[in-house]
Amino acid sequence: MFSKVLIANRGEIACRVIRTLDDLGVQSVAIYSEADENAPHVAMATESFCVGPAAVSESYLQADKILQIAKERHVQAIHPGYGLLSENADFAAAGEAAGIAFIGPTSEQMLAFGLKHEARRLAEENQVPLVPGSPLLKNVDEARVTAQSIGYPVMLKSTAGGGGIGMQVCADEAELVGAFESVERLSKSHFGQGGVFLEKFIVHARHLEVQIFGDGQGNVVSLGVRDCSAQRRNQKVIEETPPVNVADSVIDGLQEAALSLSEAVKYRSAGTVEFVYDNSTGEYYFLEVNTRLQVEHGVTELVTGVDLVSWMVQMAAGDMRLSPETKILPQTGHAIQTRLYAEDPNKNFQPSSGLLTNVSFPGGVRCDHWVESGAEVSPYYDPLLAKLQVYADDREQGVAAIQDALAKTRLDGIETNLHYLRSITESEMYREGKILTKSLGDHPFKPRSFEVLRGGTMTTVQDFPGRVGYWEVGVPPSGPMDHLAFRLGNRLLGNDLNAAGLEITANGPRIQFFATCTLVLTGAEMMATLDDEPVDFYKPFEVPAGAILDIGKTVGAGVRSYLSVLGGIDVPEYLGSRATFTLGQFGGHGGRALRVADVLHIGDEPEDAEQYALPIEQQPSLSNTWDVAVLYGPHGAPEFFKPSDIQEFFEAEHEVHYNSARTGVRLIGPKPEWARADGGEAGLHPSNIHDNAYAIGAIDFTGDMPVILGPDGPSLGGFVCPATIIQSDLWKMGQLKPGDKVRFRCVTREQAEALRGLQEESILTLATDFAVPTETRIPDEGEMILVDEGEGDDRLVIRQAGDAYVLAEIGPMVLDFKLRFHIHVLYEALKKESFDAVEDMTPGIRSLQVHFDPSTVSAESVAAWIQLVNAKLPPLEDITVPSRVVHLPLSWDDHSTQLATEKYMQSVRADAPWCPDNIEFIR
Repeated sequence: MFSKVLIANRGEIACRVIRTLDDLGVQSVAIYSEADENAPHVAMATESFCVGPAAVSESYLQADKILQIAKERHVQAIHPGYGLLSENADFAAAGEAAGIAFIGPTSEQMLAFGLKHEARRLAEENQVPLVPGSPLLKNVDEARVTAQSIGYPVMLKSTAGGGGIGMQVCADEAELVGAFESVERLSKSHFGQGGVFLEKFIVHARHLEVQIFGDGQGNVVSLGVRDCSAQRRNQKVIEETPPVNVADSVIDGLQEAALSLSEAVKYRSAGTVEFVYDNSTGEYYFLEVNTRLQVEHGVTELVTGVDLVSWMVQMAAGDMRLSPETKILPQTGHAIQTRLYAEDPNKNFQPSSGLLTNVSFPGGVRCDHWVESGAEVSPYYDPLLAKLQVYADDREQGVAAIQDALAKTRLDGIETNLHYLRSITESEMYREGKILTKSLGDHPFKPRSFEVLRGGTMTTVQDFPGRVGYWEVGVPPSGPMDHLAFRLGNRLLGNDLNAAGLEITANGPRIQFFATCTLVLTGAEMMATLDDEPVDFYKPFEVPAGAILDIGKTVGAGVRSYLSVLGGIDVPEYLGSRATFTLGQFGGHGGRALRVADVLHIGDEPEDAEQYALPIEQQPSLSNTWDVAVLYGPHGAPEFFKPSDIQEFFEAEHEVHYNSARTGVRLIGPKPEWARADGGEAGLHPSNIHDNAYAIGAIDFTGDMPVILGPDGPSLGGFVCPATIIQSDLWKMGQLKPGDKVRFRCVTREQAEALRGLQEESILTLATDFAVPTETRIPDEGEMILVDEGEGDDRLVIRQAGDAYVLAEIGPMVLDFKLRFHIHVLYEALKKESFDAVEDMTPGIRSLQVHFDPSTVSAESVAAWIQLVNAKLPPLEDITVPSRVVHLPLSWDDHSTQLATEKYMQSVRADAPWCPDNIEFIR
């Protein structure tokens, strides 16, 4: 056996060969292009070497460079996989001349079968049935005469190459004349040879092929017949063995013909003899010989139990011989393979490239692949991503198995043929085994999807309530900024209220739908047309296949609209949500805003879904002047603000700043006088406190400027928050646009609960009532305090932070390790006793925020729970925790830090103490 083998290929076949070499105890040497630096076969191999830039002509086809690596690394053999150099006779001969075994047929056999017209001659000499055809044609005039004698339709074929390249069906002389030059040119550009010839085109054709394996001494065995008739553009997409609806006599005849031809040349290693089968007459004719391993070899392995790659390696090493008595290996059961490609069937199978955000294959089936979540699909190579293969006792079970496997497979981020494969395997023609090579050309495929023709200012996929439960590790919930309009959209369609839809900001997208579906627009009214006809908001409408929805600019108050589709948008969940978090680059479609050419799929429509329209008088009222209900706290007077600051805050009319986004809405308002000269140990400005977790909707004073923390905002910060928007009014944050005026109306916890309950009931009943108090109410000092007990380092203060959060603080406002340790121990103790109503808990420096479901539990109950658990904690001196050592220096002055400082000075304030040099500030 060899000790070291080089794999002259990439993708899933390189991974497949490496795994077999590992099983044989053979070291592997992989090659890769610059584009494949992070490809899995690179990491899997014992050694890996870059052979050049991304283009195959400069990397994987660099035969001399690959052979040089083979010599330098002292490999004994080269496995070529399939494609690229696998049928390059010069490459095989050069390697063997250098003493490196070629794991495949001989160069002479490649030359004999590599040119299709020569292969036809060999077949004719060995009495293998041939399709009526011609030798190489000198010119188009000779082609016309020959076609006339054969009879139309004819297939014009390049003598070199494969994979459907250089093949053209011609129904008459005009088509033949028009195609001749094109096929000849394709042949020259792809394969370096321009020879073309003609064959009779079999109208009711199926593609059947025989897997052979020879020992180079004249002994050849057949491993059965595969049906590869399911093809698009002359390229296979589904293969299976044994063929269905084919007589046993035909199966026997195909294998006998293949053996006769391969034995005549003393064929070595794996190969495939391909035939065209006339489904109307039962006749079969020789097509060509592929002198390499085939993409579909896995189905043969499943029914024979043979590892063909292992056989190839062992044969090349001289470690096996075939018995002259065995001609045909028996098969058991039925196997089916589907090829998963990075291509868009809806655009004539145009290849697609980009980031695969989610890859998931089912268990219990064989899947040869090279992709995983986060893999980048390059535009430089064949779009094959994976081969999904199933094995069953019979074909009926096999069809059910492949349907189930495809249903459980997910490939997200770029367009693939997954939905296309599902539709084929579920079709009557496939289930009944009636597919011809031309069948898929007429296969009706209308994907439940839409394409983005214009992305708009900021269009993202969102769901409700978003990504809840990860605040403690800094992951915000995201989700719709206007959750009311979003949920109403799903309610009007009959969707689940959390079905994913589109959030559209300021200026909308232009979208083409490929299947009939039902939509509704909600939120801020925008100029919207369906095939140039106006569309009403809050009124479901049907979109026919091919129609274009064009959503323009807002035409009145508000800034965000929502597009909901019956069945929801089918994107994968990430950390439990489909919401897009653009700053984290995850969730939604590709972790980003939508852009031109994105294709998104629509989920299955729910059964018995009823649609409703919402009259104008019952739609949420949008304005340029807003009353927003808040609860006082978590921070107020007299600790942080003067009482006059709080009064002025609630009496003032704030203006929305232009620098606002999903992370936060900046406000222009009165400057507080502050109750403190500075933040003490927490910072130079009186707004500074030690970092604590923020509630969504908290009004955070970053210096003298208030900012409403949005759903994509930071989880921790060192600034005081005098008020927090209640859950029922958070939707208004999503509709605030630059220049709008805002008044914050302080309500009680009882009012907040009533308003939240009213809103939830209104969404369900569509009897909407969203009114909030409009009078100015100045809260009492200490109104935001739920618990205040103990003294000094043991003091526990629990503050309300809106109606869905409480903030617990330990000890005085100092930076003390003991206080941080106390919070950590309290946090761990609470985690052990946590209950369903607790959404998440986020520790800060000397604080802990608990996020809870206000429909299930009250803030007072949560505060009492924290108080009780804190009281039961053992003395801190008796507690040990795991520790770690951190080595300085850390990198504080890098390019990203400098850029952040520069942007902060431009958009927030240039005179901040930490500007322009944060390192000097820290010093």
